[in-house]
Amino acid sequence: IPGLVLRQFPPGYSDSLLFLCARRIVARHPLPALPAPPAHLYPVLFQAAFLDGRPLVLRELVSAWPFPVLHLQRLLGRQELLRDHPCKLCLQAVILAVVAQLRRQLEEPGRRSSSCRLRVLDVTGVPDDPSGRTPDGMNAPWSGTVALAKACVEVSKHQREFQRRGSKRHKGRSGTAAAPQPPGVDVHADLFVNGTSYGILRDALQSGAAGPLRLKCREFQAEKLSLAGIVSLLETLDPSCVRRVDLRFRNLGLTGLSVILPHLSRFPQLRSLKLQYSNVDVRRPTPESAIGIRCLAGQLGMLPSLRELNLGSSRLSGNLRQILCDLRAPLESLELSFCSLLPADLAFLSQSSHAASLKRLDLSGHDFSQGLLEPLRLLLEETSASLLHLDLMECRMADAQLAALLPTLRRCRRLRFLGLYGNSLSTAALKDLLRQTVELPDLRLVVYPFPADCYKPEPPRRVPGSRRIYEEPMDGERLAASTAEIHQMLADSGRTDLVWTYNPYGHGTMDYFSL
Repeated sequence: IPGLVLRQFPPGYSDSLLFLCARRIVARHPLPALPAPPAHLYPVLFQAAFLDGRPLVLRELVSAWPFPVLHLQRLLGRQELLRDHPCKLCLQAVILAVVAQLRRQLEEPGRRSSSCRLRVLDVTGVPDDPSGRTPDGMNAPWSGTVALAKACVEVSKHQREFQRRGSKRHKGRSGTAAAPQPPGVDVHADLFVNGTSYGILRDALQSGAAGPLRLKCREFQAEKLSLAGIVSLLETLDPSCVRRVDLRFRNLGLTGLSVILPHLSRFPQLRSLKLQYSNVDVRRPTPESAIGIRCLAGQLGMLPSLRELNLGSSRLSGNLRQILCDLRAPLESLELSFCSLLPADLAFLSQSSHAASLKRLDLSGHDFSQGLLEPLRLLLEETSASLLHLDLMECRMADAQLAALLPTLRRCRRLRFLGLYGNSLSTAALKDLLRQTVELPDLRLVVYPFPADCYKPEPPRRVPGSRRIYEEPMDGERLAASTAEIHQMLADSGRTDLVWTYNPYGHGTMDYFSL
C-alpha cells in the first residue's frame, strides 16, 4: 500500500489484509467522510489505531462505538502488547472520548445525538506505571489509575453542575418531570495507588459510585499507604468485582493485618491476597503473638474464594499450620519467600490438602543446603501432579542438593517455570539439569544462576555507590563459553520453545490468573 510504513507487529495483525487496509484508513484524521463503517469493522479499526498510535482516530471511534462493551485486552489480543507498546497516549484518548460522550449525554438528555452504545469500558490488564515517568507526547507524568480517577471526578462534577442549572431553570414550575439521566459507563480496571494518587482515587470512588462514570476495581494494589488510607479505599470499592488485593511495602505486622483483613470479607470473589513485606515476625512465640496468629487464621478463613496467598518476607518459623488452618479451600498458589520456615512447616504442607492443589510455589530465600532439603523433596513429591511454577531463588543449593532433587523435578510433568537464580551451581550441574528436564513437555522458562565455575578466584568487590552490596568478579570468557554450551544443548534437543536465561528480569512472571 503506497505511503504505508510497516511496523513489527505480532502474527495475526501484520499478515492480515483487512488489518493493513484498516491501518491505511486510520492513517488519516479525521477519518474519511464516508458513511459510517459497519459495526463489525470497528474492532479492527480500533486495533490499527491503537497499535499505530493514532489517539485522535481512537477518540472518533470510541465516540461512535456500536457495541455495549469495549474490552481493551480482548481487542488487542495479548497482554504483552499493552506492556510493551507505548500506549499511554492512546489510553488517554479512549478515556477522554468516554468523558466527552458522557458530557454530551448529560447536556442533551433523552436526545440520541450519537450512535455510541458503550456501557462498559474494560481496561483490566493494562499495566500502570508506578514510577511516574512522562511518556512521549505528554507534558507530565501519567498514571492510568490517576487518569481514570480524574475522569470520574470530572464527570461527576459536570453532572452536579448540570443538575444545579436544571433545578434553577425549573424552579417554580409545577409538574415538570426531571430530565432522564444517562445510563453511564462502568469502567473495569486494575487500580494502583500510593501516597501520590490516594487523594484523587478516594474522591473518585466516593463521588462516582452513583455517577455517570463508575470505577469497578478488579485488582487493587496499594504501595506504602497508611493503614487508615488502605481501609478507607477498601470500604469504597465495589465488592462484586474485586479478585485480588495486593498490599506491599507496608510494615503492617499482626496488629495492622487484624485491622485490614476484616474489610476483605466483603469481597466474595477475592481469590488472591498478597501481603509481602508485612513485617510479621512470630519466630519467638509470646502470648500476644499466639493471639495474633489465631486472629490472622480466623480472618483468612472468612475469605471463601481465596486460592492465592503471598506472605513473602514474613518470619513464620513453625507457625504455618496455625496460620493456614482455617482456610475453607486448598490454595493453588503459595508464595513464602524469605519466611524463615522450619522443617515442620514444609512437613505440614506436604501432608495438607494444599499440596495436591498447588500450581505455583515460591520458597525462595530458604537454606536447602541442610535440614530443609528432604522436607522440600517430599513436598515436591506431593505437588508433582499439579505444580506449574516453582521458584527456589537464593536457596544456598549446590550441585549435591540439585542432584538430590532432580528425580523429583522430573516427575513434575506439568512444570512450566523453574527458578534457580542465586544458587551456587556449576556448569556441569546445569547441563545435567537441562538433559534431565528437557523432556518435561510444558517447561517453557528456566532462570538459572551464573555458573559457580565462571567466577574469578578473587575476593568480592563493592558495587560502586553502595555500602552494603557486593559482587563477585565474573570471568566473561568462561560465562560466554558456558552459555554457548547450554544454548547448543537446547538447539540439539529441538526444544525451540524452551528458554534458559540467567537474567531474572524482563521476562515477566507467571501470574496466578494466567495458570
